[in-house]
Amino acid sequence: MMDTKRILVELRTERDRIDKAILALEAFNSVGHRKAGPALRTSGRKRGRMSAAARRKLSRLLKQRWAQGKMRPRAA
Repeated sequence: MMDTKRILVELRTERDRIDKAILALEAFNSVGHRKAGPALRTSGRKRGRMSAAARRKLSRLLKQRWAQGKMRPRAA
């Protein structure tokens, strides 16, 4: 005769292992990927491109702010 208690313990252990695997997969799918391509992005918002003139202007303005002491270095 089979030991039903031992079988129940093994089945419950297997069920717990499967439940953990399911939860891990669900969490993985809900978080998404940082390196996902455009087809997998969820926000649908495209990033704008900055022209060379705009980059130069921004660079000049940031240099002015540094020179005036309005910006502080980031804490590492």
